[in-house]
Amino acid sequence: MSTKEHRFAAVDLGASSGRVIVGEVAPERLTLHEAHRFPNQPTRVLGTLHWDILSLYQGILNGLKAAANSTPHPLTSIGIDTWAVDYGLLAADGTLLANPVHYRDTRTTHAPEKVAKALSPQALYAATGIQHLPFNTVYQLIAAQGTPALTAAHRLLLIPDLISYWLTGEPGTELTNASTTQLIDPRTRDWATPVAQALGIDLTLFPPLRHPGDPAGTLRQDVLAETGLTTPLPVTAVGSHDTASAVVGVPATTPDFAYIATGTWSLAGLELDAPVLTEASRAANFTNEQGVDGTVRYLRNIMGLWMLQECVRTWSAENIRATGTDLTALLQEAAQATPLRSVVDAGDPAFIAPHHMPDRIAEACRRTGQPVPRTPAETTRCVLDSLALAHRRAIADAARLSGRTVRAVHIVGGGVHNTLLCQLTADACGLPVIAGPAEAAALGNVLVQARAAGAITGGLPELRALLHSTQPLRQYEPTGDHSAWDRAAARLGDAQVTRAATGLGDEEEPCA
Repeated sequence: MSTKEHRFAAVDLGASSGRVIVGEVAPERLTLHEAHRFPNQPTRVLGTLHWDILSLYQGILNGLKAAANSTPHPLTSIGIDTWAVDYGLLAADGTLLANPVHYRDTRTTHAPEKVAKALSPQALYAATGIQHLPFNTVYQLIAAQGTPALTAAHRLLLIPDLISYWLTGEPGTELTNASTTQLIDPRTRDWATPVAQALGIDLTLFPPLRHPGDPAGTLRQDVLAETGLTTPLPVTAVGSHDTASAVVGVPATTPDFAYIATGTWSLAGLELDAPVLTEASRAANFTNEQGVDGTVRYLRNIMGLWMLQECVRTWSAENIRATGTDLTALLQEAAQATPLRSVVDAGDPAFIAPHHMPDRIAEACRRTGQPVPRTPAETTRCVLDSLALAHRRAIADAARLSGRTVRAVHIVGGGVHNTLLCQLTADACGLPVIAGPAEAAALGNVLVQARAAGAITGGLPELRALLHSTQPLRQYEPTGDHSAWDRAAARLGDAQVTRAATGLGDEEEPCA
């Protein structure tokens, strides 16, 4: 292990913004500073929702230039993490054939039906272990079959791999993100060839697999010239799915933890050594995504703070009272609102699309015979109570299906700043919640780079010990009447997720 300080650039693209963050790593020292932040604004063209990938790439170049100017010392390497499932198609000469389509676009509406005709949901899950989500890459590819872009494509690169290719000129497919395509066998950690053959998907479109810590090339000369970085500067494969990096960034000190990576989505679950591919796991809609160091991210995707973000966007557009757009004031009012007055299913696909979110929440309450929220504060409280309830259910189900005991919940990502959500999650789960770090994905990205460069050593426990000793954390203890959460769950048909049935917080039996 090196005794000097190293600097690593983490490119971290989220659904609403991108950042280039510089991490400084030395023995017993780990700090971050943001070099550059830029917006991520999707654009609808001819009825299709696209990512503005060229704008994002320019933001990355600007960020790398800012990183080069932010320290007198050179960077050691660069790592890239982004959201999952989306991709760009390249011609034989490397030209991008079309702007990547956003996963929230409606083109995949009927794709699951087409897939089910060729491969039953049971067979698809047994082969890949991936949660059914209508925007999974496999459904996107089925929806794109016969289109000019896919027909002409020579290469398919997932978003972080596309960015890496533009920076280095060397194509590759990083495993943690590839596992979200629903085309990876979680037992072999390689392509699920029978699935691809059954669906008519050409796996030769994907370049060879890479693993976190593998070299991913060095910066091209034109990139060096534009950013002011010095040569040779390597790009290192990290957990390129941002959740994979965020789970590395969980500062757990014992193995009996659950995690919730919060932001636009909430990804709630456990870190396992092997996948859970049972029919019960499929019915509970759990995913087995690949993690760093051969781990499995056994989790459920929950709608997350997207619901609140969309509500705030609507209230702002409609000029509905000042507290509708002042998030701090809104959360303070929500904390005073009647708890668990109304709850909705935060996993309902009805909440995936943008626009009119308050109306959709009101309709869900009306449909289940609950009071309809009347104000932004009541709607906000409904959203946060519902997210806490969804967190509780996901962690309880993950523990039950895997046979694991959970004694603490770690919340990482942007949601750590939402103290009301953190406290409600502790109350709902009946377990202590440790909140932080907010920049878990960037930290996980930096840690994998640092280990690959020899700046630090050890496995995930050692990486997490460094996080625990260097990052600010806050603990929330459960409060209030836990049975009130049981009654709220029953309103949504979640009667199986009660404290008695789950054992949440039980020191003797696994959670369920």
